[in-house]
Amino acid sequence: MLDAIVIDPADHVGTALRDLPAAAAVVPRGPAGAMLPVVLVEPIAVGHKFALMELAVGVELRKYGEVIGVTTVPIAAGGHVHVHNLASRRARSVGRVGV
Repeated sequence: MLDAIVIDPADHVGTALRDLPAAAAVVPRGPAGAMLPVVLVEPIAVGHKFALMELAVGVELRKYGEVIGVTTVPIAAGGHVHVHNLASRRARSVGRVGV
């Protein structure tokens, strides 16, 4: 069973295909097959994202080949990527008139 998937070679994150425990060595599957393993630094729930590499503040983060937001803090390889460390481009315009 696959642990995680990466859709585009430019992606910064993998998406968990099942609940994954901390310290698991996950080998995401990407467009060219198996990728390098990533050791998770925290548990990752099914459907959630984790960093494939170290990410600095201000990185335009890609998932499925598209920029989905900007990192707000450094994120370790294998770290959970979610609203606590990513400013979504879509969420910024919610409730704003003329955006």
